[in-house]
Amino acid sequence: MIYLTSDLHFGHDKIIRHTGRPFQNADEMDRALIKNWNRTVTPRDEVYILGDLTMKGPDFAAGVLGKLNGKKYLIRGNHDKFADNPNFPSACLEWVRDYYELAWQNQIFILFHYPISEWNGYFKGSIDLHGHQHNHEEYNLENLENGLRRYDVGVDANGMKPVSIAEVADFFA
Repeated sequence: MIYLTSDLHFGHDKIIRHTGRPFQNADEMDRALIKNWNRTVTPRDEVYILGDLTMKGPDFAAGVLGKLNGKKYLIRGNHDKFADNPNFPSACLEWVRDYYELAWQNQIFILFHYPISEWNGYFKGSIDLHGHQHNHEEYNLENLENGLRRYDVGVDANGMKPVSIAEVADFFA
């Protein structure tokens, strides 16, 4: 299965207050995010991280990635400086890109850290997947009600865990 997520912000205490996450500190948050991820994702699954894995350095990022199930791909976010550090072990990720178009079961998904006003295939049914804004579930529901095929895959909008591509496709079906 393919999963998507973003804005995990491992090791970032301030994100808890900024987004209203239900944790006392970053250690508690990190443990919960890792547990939720590994309950959802198997080692055989693929996960596209649409940015902001961590603001910490390459060693911290590699340590976190090593605890997470699945093959991992990173779409750079504004806080993923670790990925460009020459000390980051690139084997932790299948690849790192700024943007990606994913085809799954005759559906095109646009993967980018930031929400886009109009994207490739906008008038042909493609779906824009993003993070960055730390929206809650209501955001995705409002987009659906307004006929906007844009979905925030961030943990804040998806129960603090990755969301499957099948769930996103079904959401818009």
